[in-house]
Amino acid sequence: MLAVRDARPADRDHIEAVTLAAYEQYAVVLAPPYWDAYRSNIVRTLAAAPLSAQIVVEENGALIASVLLYPAGTVMTPPGGASTELDAPEVRLLAVAPSARGRGVGERLMRECIDRSRRAGAAALTLHTTDMMDAAMRLYARLGFLRAPELDFQPVPELTVKGFCLSLRPA
Repeated sequence: MLAVRDARPADRDHIEAVTLAAYEQYAVVLAPPYWDAYRSNIVRTLAAAPLSAQIVVEENGALIASVLLYPAGTVMTPPGGASTELDAPEVRLLAVAPSARGRGVGERLMRECIDRSRRAGAAALTLHTTDMMDAAMRLYARLGFLRAPELDFQPVPELTVKGFCLSLRPA
């Protein structure tokens, strides 16, 4: 049985392990120096993330997925960029263990982020991704996220990290 819950202090190592396992597929897509920098950024981001921003999915007591949901007002510093204050909640590092993929776990976590953001009174929810994350991009499109080029940034000249936004206003 799947259970979505707030992360606990004892989950930190499991969250890092699941996230690195989920993102390991990009080690073959990115040149080694870029993968090393990306992996380091993932580890630093997870270590610095407040527990209140971490949501996990458990299956039969095992952690199989996680995501960070930062509230509006959080100050973020993208790789290679200047610090900015989030105008809307932002999803980061959605990760599903490779063995748990294809069962709707990522969508369940994203819907949890959407629901929590709505309950907080947010008008929108944002996220960033890249073209190499095609499965994630399909999920975000299915959930109604639209491209928001004004949120884009380039950590290195060869890579654009694309912004996406979901309106949470009633239709």
